[in-house]
Amino acid sequence: MDAFVALAEPRRRRVMELLAARGKMSATQICEEFEVTPQAVSQHLKVLREADLIRMERQAQRRIYGINTAPMGEVKEWAERVTSMWNSRFDALAKALEDEKRGGKASRGETHGR
Repeated sequence: MDAFVALAEPRRRRVMELLAARGKMSATQICEEFEVTPQAVSQHLKVLREADLIRMERQAQRRIYGINTAPMGEVKEWAERVTSMWNSRFDALAKALEDEKRGGKASRGETHGR
């Protein structure tokens, strides 16, 4: 499963935020953070595991979950590319608005340096 598909669901993003903030957590600890059934949380954890966003390890009867950082690097790189693209667009817009502002003054007979 694609990381972006897995992260499209708000509860799954919340699971990722919890794990990022607190480190490894048991399935029970994660369930305590949601007002849904343990089965629903289990399904979200399964989707995140299938997307390779989290890892699960067994400690006796407990399942402990933690973030798999490698795919998160890919998400981060994508977000940085998109941010860079939008920053370039905003810079171009700011320049165009500044050029228009200067052009508007000149067209009304105003000159610089008065």
